[in-house]
Amino acid sequence: MTDNNRSSNKIVVPEARQALNSMKAEIASELGLSNYESTDKGNLTSRQNGYVGGYMTKRLVETAQRQLSGK
Repeated sequence: MTDNNRSSNKIVVPEARQALNSMKAEIASELGLSNYESTDKGNLTSRQNGYVGGYMTKRLVETAQRQLSGK
């Protein structure tokens, strides 16, 4: 586990950080988690946090599949 509740995941393309944060906020809002960016994630359940990450992954995979298929 890392210090200060920081994720150990490294963003490979630092320029994508803002887009990923926007996507995270959008997905959280769609899931009914308002003010997600300013919310202490430690006060959310593992399920709530997992949903956000899971939906982000799903959306990123769908985008990559569309790009690879040329659609």
